Amino acid sequence: MNPNYEYWLSYEGLDADTRRELESIAEDADEIEARFAVPMRFGTAGLRSVMAAGISRMNVYTVAQTTQALANLVCRHGGQARGVAIAYDSRNNSMRFAETAAEVLAGNGVKVYIYESLRPTPCLSFAILQLGCLAGINITASHNPKEYNGYKVYWEDGAQLPPDHADEVSRETAGIDIFTGVRRLSFSEGCDKGLIVRIGEAMDEAFLRAVLDCRTDPEILSKYGDAVGIVYTPLHGTGYRLVPEVLKRAGVTNLRVVESQRRPDGDFPTVAVPNPENKACFAEAIDLVLRDGADCDLIIGTDPDADRVGVVVKDANGLFVPLSGNELGALLVDYIIQARRRKGTLPENACAVKSIVSSELFTAICKKNGVTPVNVLTGFKYIGEKIAEYEKTGQYTFLFGYEESYGFLSAGYVRDKDAVAGSLLISEMAAYYKSIGMTLYGAIHALYKEYGYYGEAVLNVQVGGVDPMAEMNRRMTALRGELFDSIAECRVLRVRDYLRRTVFDLVTGATAETDLPESDVLYFELEDGTNVIVRPSGTEPKIKVYILAKGKDEQTLEAKKAAYAAFMNAQFQDEKHS
Repeated sequence: MNPNYEYWLSYEGLDADTRRELESIAEDADEIEARFAVPMRFGTAGLRSVMAAGISRMNVYTVAQTTQALANLVCRHGGQARGVAIAYDSRNNSMRFAETAAEVLAGNGVKVYIYESLRPTPCLSFAILQLGCLAGINITASHNPKEYNGYKVYWEDGAQLPPDHADEVSRETAGIDIFTGVRRLSFSEGCDKGLIVRIGEAMDEAFLRAVLDCRTDPEILSKYGDAVGIVYTPLHGTGYRLVPEVLKRAGVTNLRVVESQRRPDGDFPTVAVPNPENKACFAEAIDLVLRDGADCDLIIGTDPDADRVGVVVKDANGLFVPLSGNELGALLVDYIIQARRRKGTLPENACAVKSIVSSELFTAICKKNGVTPVNVLTGFKYIGEKIAEYEKTGQYTFLFGYEESYGFLSAGYVRDKDAVAGSLLISEMAAYYKSIGMTLYGAIHALYKEYGYYGEAVLNVQVGGVDPMAEMNRRMTALRGELFDSIAECRVLRVRDYLRRTVFDLVTGATAETDLPESDVLYFELEDGTNVIVRPSGTEPKIKVYILAKGKDEQTLEAKKAAYAAFMNAQFQDEKHS
């Protein structure tokens, strides 16, 4: 019998529901092994797992243990009085986990500022900066299926925890007994002692003012806010609180919310996975338009914690098609640059930041318009770091940042992606284009005509086993052992290995150092301008392969994407990489 499983059952203080759950799997050795063989690993993205009893699952005990580790870190940094802000999303158990974290922090004498009800993720980053907190906790699993929940930690700059502090929390957690090593104060007692303070509407008002200040040209929605038809869905998440409100305040009057998806619901009853990257999530919104004949120029959808925003528009034939995260990133940076130029507010030292797995169309637009493009590793915290760095040094003025996974930010009021502000900017952009007789679909194709056709394919290689993290490491090691000199018969010019911090030139044989921090990423630069990037996911048990291609026309582009995707798929199906 697994000793961790036996220890949990032997603990007298175990709650009755958890005990019954564990007793129900007593005869299932595989399930016991899956839950108790290896604990969740705390990384820079925190924790994320299925909600269930066990050391590898999200539950009140693993949340309490991790929070004790964070409390130790906060106390070592003298941050008890500065405190920790806490937010949570609409998922099942999110409020319970948030209150558990608050109780543990209070039990360690750490001040807690907890939102009185669910809020978008960017509200947490905002609260940390506004209140001067040392850290923050967000209970969310973003766009994962309903069975999941997660635990993200932020630091005093409002961005997710930096790697060195994440390592500290991970090491600290390993040394804490999950039951007897946690100090805790009841929520009511924490409130009575003034250690736990609820925050809410006043912080929302400050946040909304900051978001409205992000408008590139406030006059656009004031003039044309009644002309652009918008349908919005929060996908049963937190976006319903603030997205419609900020759009109305900005001047949008032709706005409809998808009623069947408006109410927060951790079961996400109308979608399989609440991910605005997937067109299937917009089915209810599209049905609303088709059924009721709603005036609609675009459909906006935000994920459950409202940090990512997706868009569906009508194509030239009137059919609804999604815009990719890279297309939205290109449209937004181009719109912001041109709007700033029209108003005379484009800084001479403007820069725009993207992750290395995002499209080079963004780079081309920036360079043509005299804006410095900056690349960072995957993870919006790295964009947040650049914002903080440039505010301090004055080297550049931050204009816009994005990741291909539908994360956008255009100002420094937070240090994380913000779907509330993203929805506002996208609406402003759509209203502008409508005022000059264009659609967003027409606008992206105008960019393709000007810069060439850019597109991407993303492959997700699922990784199983008792310890998926170890298996992902093994697969990445195997891939490094046999680096490609060609991919689908196209020569590889350079390989960037960010784990070893080397750039190897296959043409000259020269080796140089990468200009970014260490990270488990392999980046292949091909002769035809295509980039193929491989990295393990930071939040899920899978390896992600990004194919960023460019073609002279749409047909050439699609052929390249298909060829490179087939090649990379074959590598991971091959026994040596499986």
